[in-house]
Amino acid sequence: MFSSLARLRAIAFTFSSLAILSHALEGSLFTSSVTYCAPPETLLIQQFDVEYFAANNSVSFNISAESVDSNVNVSASMLVNVFGIQPVNITIDLCGILNGALCPLPQYNFTGSDSITLPGSISSNFPSIAFIIPDLEGYAQLTLTEVGTGDVKACVQATLSNGLSTHQRAVEWTTGSLTLFTLFVALWQSCFPTAILPHRLLDLVNLFQSVAVSALLNLNYPVTYISYALNFAWSLSLFSSGDDSMQGAINNMRALTGGGLANSTSSSAVAFVNRKLSPFNSDSASSSSGSISSLSSLAKRTVESSLLHIQQRDVAVVTSESDNVLSAGIPIYVSTINIATANAFMTVFLCTLILIANALFVFGFGWLSLFAMERYGIGREDRRIQIRRAYSPWIRAWTLRLSSVMFTPIVVFAFYQWTLNDSWLSILFSVIAFLGIMSAVCYPCIVVIRSVRRSEPSVLYTDSFLLKSYGTLYTQYLPSRYYIFLPLIIVAFSKAIIVAFISSSGMAQVILFLILEIALVFRVLLFRPHKTRGADIFSAFLGIVRVVCTGLMIAFVQSIGVKPIPRYAIGLVLAVINSIAILVVFFNLALHSGIQRLWKRREATSSSSSSTSSSLQGSSNIMLEKNVTPSPEYPSSDPFGRPRNPTPERNVPLDPEINQPYSPSSPTATTTDYASTRQRDSESTNFGSVLPRRWSFTPLHTPTESSGLDHTPPFESTLSRTSEEQIEQASHPHA
Repeated sequence: MFSSLARLRAIAFTFSSLAILSHALEGSLFTSSVTYCAPPETLLIQQFDVEYFAANNSVSFNISAESVDSNVNVSASMLVNVFGIQPVNITIDLCGILNGALCPLPQYNFTGSDSITLPGSISSNFPSIAFIIPDLEGYAQLTLTEVGTGDVKACVQATLSNGLSTHQRAVEWTTGSLTLFTLFVALWQSCFPTAILPHRLLDLVNLFQSVAVSALLNLNYPVTYISYALNFAWSLSLFSSGDDSMQGAINNMRALTGGGLANSTSSSAVAFVNRKLSPFNSDSASSSSGSISSLSSLAKRTVESSLLHIQQRDVAVVTSESDNVLSAGIPIYVSTINIATANAFMTVFLCTLILIANALFVFGFGWLSLFAMERYGIGREDRRIQIRRAYSPWIRAWTLRLSSVMFTPIVVFAFYQWTLNDSWLSILFSVIAFLGIMSAVCYPCIVVIRSVRRSEPSVLYTDSFLLKSYGTLYTQYLPSRYYIFLPLIIVAFSKAIIVAFISSSGMAQVILFLILEIALVFRVLLFRPHKTRGADIFSAFLGIVRVVCTGLMIAFVQSIGVKPIPRYAIGLVLAVINSIAILVVFFNLALHSGIQRLWKRREATSSSSSSTSSSLQGSSNIMLEKNVTPSPEYPSSDPFGRPRNPTPERNVPLDPEINQPYSPSSPTATTTDYASTRQRDSESTNFGSVLPRRWSFTPLHTPTESSGLDHTPPFESTLSRTSEEQIEQASHPHA
């Protein structure tokens, strides 16, 4: 009966939790995760939900528990911690609530819920901002102490939330969709080796990856920044699966190959965060030292049935001495999206295989299309030959771009996998992936540098094979600054080493990150490597943004001890700065995607139409000023009566001796009877006599090698003044 009631109440509470947003609007705090803050002995808790309503200053709770000891009377101490502040710290006599059903604790599974109105002095301690800010950092702790002896019988911690977070699925889908759209446009524009959009695509993905990697350091991040950085986890190939099919397969693989670390679960990872870090913001030894010390001896007497209940109810014991506590950095980041720490690399590896399969499909489809064009003769032959010759370099270029995108996630998580010593198969795959990505990225760099050493930097732009295959590395830079791409690869590799192998010191990680980012900024400011000033400004802007964000993260170093509220504010500032940088990159992508050509074309069309209308208006003005009327014989003539087509409509008598091409071997024109060799439409055509030698034709240029610069045919004759006068008189006999 009691179990049935427990299920019904659990279902009711589940339906009520669907209205999380309404809770936030109403001003309430509710439970987001539950863990034991000490090993359970007397009381085993199956469900513990707490919710605080600011409207009536009340606390409602729903508890489902079981006592394993008889005749135990306890009092409950409630502690609420919000951003390190404790607005609530009260003791409740359980014998005075629920009509005494909990005094003494019953030895069966019991459920109960109630609402308690808090004193006004307590409600004044709750800051109103706690109900409207995203990613609230707070928890409620319930400690049951035996009446008379003071022994702690149970300790439970429940993290609190107001339903708001900077981690939004809409942001993930929006950024991913825009990146995918940019990829499609870049695929088309990459047919031109000097296109800018493929480079801006890499800049966008690198920006997303830099935000995600910045949350992998051993720092006490505020929850709001980790949640914000999780919006770009997909850029590191970290995809959380709703049905956990991929994670379940990885768990099984690791179990069969020597893996001994914790597997992935669908439960909230925030419950396993170190109590010194956000959202707890307190040392567990100080908050419940009495509980832990008192229960350390009681833990030895825990019955086997109690442990069985704990496993079935999936309520973990998390203390400062527990080995299941999540450390800062990669463990907290990946576990928040339900990916186990030991599964991080294999998740990246499987996603990389999926990306490779998609790329092979696209490349193979292109080859089949070329084969079909050759087989059935589709298109012009010269066009097919041109496409066939350019397709292989195009594949090499996009292979290099995809390798650049996957370089950071593979290297970071491969290095981190080597520090875990978990599954030998995972380590083997990490070595294979590391060697593969290093070969795919380093080999083109070696080819480019070797080509320059054998010749000169200009060969990178004159050699069609190098330009189309490996131009991704250097075409956005000046020929004299082609080597500027090398620092980017070195910095990405250095960051991977810092994240994986220097995780013991957060201060060292931040300082080294800051040095690398400053070096990248000076690389742009000193060398000005790009072809345009706008590109230099854009690159410098992104570098300065990374420097500022990295510098602000010094406040997250645990040894500095910045208070939770200032640390939370800095996290919001970082999210805002990175969001502005992302918007700037999207705007830059829009400018280089060809959209600006639309309004340029409109401006050109409008300007041409306006110039045409102005010319017509000017012509009419001239006609009015000179009092000239267009000739009726030429309806489309200009104001002076001249036809647009300069070809005369009547046959003009020409002298055959004059209308002869120039011949260097015979300076004197020869006489030819055109009437006998060529039929004319009119029989009235007459030819004149031969002119004197002083009026003979001479070429405009001597046919030498320098005449190749002249586009006029070398043997084209021109009319002399006399012939022009004769033609003018013949065409106007009545003038």
